[in-house]
Amino acid sequence: MYNISVIGGSTITDEYCRTAYRVGELLAKSRSVVFCGGLSGVMECVANGVKSNDGIVVGILPGYSPLEGNSHLSVSIPTGMGFARNFLVVRAGESVIAIDGSAGTLSEASFAISEGKDVISLDSVEIVPRKKQEGKFIRASSPEEAVTLAMESAKKHREKFMEIMKQLKD
Repeated sequence: MYNISVIGGSTITDEYCRTAYRVGELLAKSRSVVFCGGLSGVMECVANGVKSNDGIVVGILPGYSPLEGNSHLSVSIPTGMGFARNFLVVRAGESVIAIDGSAGTLSEASFAISEGKDVISLDSVEIVPRKKQEGKFIRASSPEEAVTLAMESAKKHREKFMEIMKQLKD
């Protein structure tokens, strides 16, 4: 239904892995396409949740080989861009779910907000948007709430995009 990016820590606790797996499970059941960085931690756990529920998960990888991605990816896209690939992960989604994380997650969330996309947070580093056109930073208390909020946000983002496209055609 929607393109949802999931970002988060590459080294996580079992609790965050269960959270990411559940987010992946719920996104797969909603028929959303999930984009992530394709490596370990949140990326691997969300990919496992998606794949185990017959969904599609795309890993946008930092290196040159599709083989560096985790084993749960439906599609692996090697970029050779290192951390710069974070921008592609965020750009691919219509909204973003952030789970835990550190500096890399913060960079992705900041980019998403500056692009006008909402970041739905499950215990991630908080960002306070200051400009009207920026996306929102929204805290969620459960995977279910995070996915619901991400879907609502993606719907609004798509509607806004479609309106812009319509204006360009007129």
